[in-house]
Amino acid sequence: MVYETGNRTVDEAVRRVLDGESLDRTDGLALIAQPVEDLAPAADAVRAQFGDDTVDACSIVNAKAGNCAEDCGFCAQSVHFDTGIETYGLLDPEEILAAAKRAERDGAQRFGVVVAEKGVSKEKRPEEWADVLRAIRLVRDETDVEVDASLGILTEEEAEIIAAEGVNHYNHNIETSPRYFPEIVSTHSFADRVETLERAKAAGMDLCAGVILGMGESPTDRIDAALALRDVGIESLPVNILNPVAGTPLGDDDGADITTAEIIRTVAVYRLLHPEARVRLTGGREANLDADEQHLPFEAGADGILTGDYLTTDGQSPGDDIEVIERAGLEPNRETNEFDPEAVKSGAVDDPAADVETAAGTATSNATDD
Repeated sequence: MVYETGNRTVDEAVRRVLDGESLDRTDGLALIAQPVEDLAPAADAVRAQFGDDTVDACSIVNAKAGNCAEDCGFCAQSVHFDTGIETYGLLDPEEILAAAKRAERDGAQRFGVVVAEKGVSKEKRPEEWADVLRAIRLVRDETDVEVDASLGILTEEEAEIIAAEGVNHYNHNIETSPRYFPEIVSTHSFADRVETLERAKAAGMDLCAGVILGMGESPTDRIDAALALRDVGIESLPVNILNPVAGTPLGDDDGADITTAEIIRTVAVYRLLHPEARVRLTGGREANLDADEQHLPFEAGADGILTGDYLTTDGQSPGDDIEVIERAGLEPNRETNEFDPEAVKSGAVDDPAADVETAAGTATSNATDD
């Protein structure tokens, strides 16, 4: 395949990627300085070569909300910040299953059980650990979605146990570059995050790990974060965009410190650096991209999405997400579970989790549409 934009830097990078080469830091820094109108179609061509023209959808449940001892500066769930979110202990496993069934009917291929704390500890909280395992088994046995988990820092034993229970992807975002990480988090290190990812991978799970854009990081930090993720070997790269929450250290911002063009440019470069991963648009996209812009990252190499609500903030409807996907000329992935996209778009899908209480929608965002 030959792809040419007329931009020598971009064209040469695409040629090398399609020839099986890995781009390095120098390449990434050169690419992120290129015009978005050259990068976007080039990255989309790479996605088309390595992918299947579908967008993979995941959904999550906030299985335990708030009172987290960590001080991540963007997070509404930290006990260090007064954000006024709804807090609660671990949901009943049956409630988690109900949320998974809703996600399945809404067209998600995978479902993530997310717990807000430094780590679900088998030794310190054995009853909670047992309930987490029960929830994983219920979702595994009673739905067709793939089970993912985000349980914080893991020991080797814990990683091996949840892998044996059938967890497909382990999510543990690195958030930003090694250099900038201490500006955002002080209660644990970048190395702690990488170590958990390595343990999860060694146990046999695929890795879902990504970043938050717009926290004050530089374009160089964005490249270094992508390369750190490549070093650990991820399969899914979630790209979040800061949605400032009142009460957090980053909550005074009017919005993410990044433009629409920079979001699209970053997604495109991430595709070139990770040609075979699912580059997934996740939290903050609605707050930072207008409704008529949300399809643009999917025309710049993205091929994954987090659909439905986030942990403490509302998302848009799965039907709206399908319309975004189709506007980009792609289609929802139906490899894992068969569902009717038209029924999802029309809102005709039953909601078995309508009564499940989660913290979604309880955080106060200071983001603007500008």
